[in-house]
Amino acid sequence: MTSSNSVNSNLSVVKTIKQFAQHYVSNFQKVLGSLPQVEQDALWPSPCEQRQKHNSSLIAGNVFWQPASIDEEQLNFDNVESALNITLHQDIKNYFTSIFSESLEAQCDDGKLSLLFAWNEDDFQRLQENIIGHILMKQRLKQEITVFFAVTDEEDTIISFDNNSGAVWVERVGCKPHKKIADSIVDFIAMLKPLA
Repeated sequence: MTSSNSVNSNLSVVKTIKQFAQHYVSNFQKVLGSLPQVEQDALWPSPCEQRQKHNSSLIAGNVFWQPASIDEEQLNFDNVESALNITLHQDIKNYFTSIFSESLEAQCDDGKLSLLFAWNEDDFQRLQENIIGHILMKQRLKQEITVFFAVTDEEDTIISFDNNSGAVWVERVGCKPHKKIADSIVDFIAMLKPLA
């Protein structure tokens, strides 16, 4: 049976991610006057793509995009947990199954970072493979399990979840986390300023 605290925590993570994504798009529009754009790839479509035509700010070959909500139960990490015989922290699962999106650029006290999300369902599969590789490396190095969710402007430095507590840490790839920056993803996102 799911506790009400667990349900509230799940809703809080998803709501926080979606609110930040909306704030990101609003800030982008305010600063640059349009939705964000990305190079269009007909073989890599996404529900994020916006079909606006005849806009003078759209660069040839690009498409406007904005984060798109993922339907509840559309994606899950059952295969990852089964393959590794582990249970991922619920915040990790909620984070990556809240929205489809390009990376969202942000600023925190320690510098710039890019929040990582899946662009489409195929990208979610690729993300899962990368997470499995990261966890296997952690196990091989006999380190506590973390799951990355952001990259920084410092080479080989990532932001990750601690799988046991859900706390947010800075770590160098292949090394133990070295700096705790928030007790939870909700607290961490509250510290961020979206960048255009």
